[in-house]
Amino acid sequence: MKTLFDLRGNRRLNAAAALAGVAAVTASLVAAAPAPVEQPVNEAAHVSAAAPARELAFAIPAHEEVLLQGSTTGSYFWDDSSGRQGDTGLPAIGKPMQKGMFASPSWPLGTEGYVFYKGKKAKFFIGDRGPGVPSDSGIMLDIDGKTFAELTGTSWNEDTLTVNGDLGHIPIQYVVTKWGNGPGTRGEPMPFSSGAWRS
Repeated sequence: MKTLFDLRGNRRLNAAAALAGVAAVTASLVAAAPAPVEQPVNEAAHVSAAAPARELAFAIPAHEEVLLQGSTTGSYFWDDSSGRQGDTGLPAIGKPMQKGMFASPSWPLGTEGYVFYKGKKAKFFIGDRGPGVPSDSGIMLDIDGKTFAELTGTSWNEDTLTVNGDLGHIPIQYVVTKWGNGPGTRGEPMPFSSGAWRS
């Protein structure tokens, strides 16, 4: 005759065996699945040049929310504190210059999102301020030079900190998916001269 303690012990053994089996199956499935790979700009989801709002929303990962979208003109920069090509020093966010770091004249530092140009998509985060004077003429986003080169199908010259080719400004669409916690103003981009970057 089994006692209450024997029955409880069997239940614990059965539960432990079941959990071990689930863990083994899960581990084998995880091992078989390919690791996620970050796609370069030129292999990102394609979006038409003048994509409607819903098309841009479908081009971003499902777990991200569209907080703001619009269009502007983008230029490029590379501030590595070398003093070359108008370099103004290290980026305002305190991180070294890197691919994916963009500059905004008004958005909060740390803001994240995507830009689209001729069917190509690139992820960004705002890490610096700019463009300065050009923002008064509607150039509201400074794209890091390496991403700019990939978006335009050209190449980046590491020695001169310039993009090869004739393009210095391009029409882009943008989607903001996360507002940063740094200084700046949420919402439509404003020119540097507005002082919105100080807020």
